Amino acid sequence: MIKATVATLALATLLAGCSSKDSDLQAFIDRTSQEQPGGVEPLPEVKPYDNFFYTAQGLRSPFVPGGSGDSSSPRVRPDIKRSREFLEQFSLDTLKMVGTLVMNDRRYGLVQTRDGVVHRVLSGNYIGQNDGHITKVDDSRISITEIVPDGLGGYMERPTFLALNEGGRE
Repeated sequence: MIKATVATLALATLLAGCSSKDSDLQAFIDRTSQEQPGGVEPLPEVKPYDNFFYTAQGLRSPFVPGGSGDSSSPRVRPDIKRSREFLEQFSLDTLKMVGTLVMNDRRYGLVQTRDGVVHRVLSGNYIGQNDGHITKVDDSRISITEIVPDGLGGYMERPTFLALNEGGRE
């Protein structure tokens, strides 16, 4: 008799456990069916594709070093084998044109360094720290062409000058 009672209680416990799981599920279904159905958000608007036409085929590639178009040339390079002249150790900012001198039909430019020493220069001499080549000596200015890096792996020529009583540059 005890065995039958224990078996009946065990069966009742099992059935009670199964019915509680089903009741939770049924309660969830009832709750969800009473809620208002939510709308689905509309898809975002698809914008039409705008064509892009690349028109810079003839320009220098930005991914290839060695020059920035017309302003630089692969032939423009500083001559590293050339012996440096005395005035190439000074920046052009520190040099000042103080006059000219004509001797034996040659016009010399007179350039003063920061320490007050005056030097004679001719067309063809080098001056400044950027391989500045003196192209012309006039009464009021010394024209110079420098070779400077173009920032893209190449070099370009840049005209500049020393002016009388100014020490200014273009």
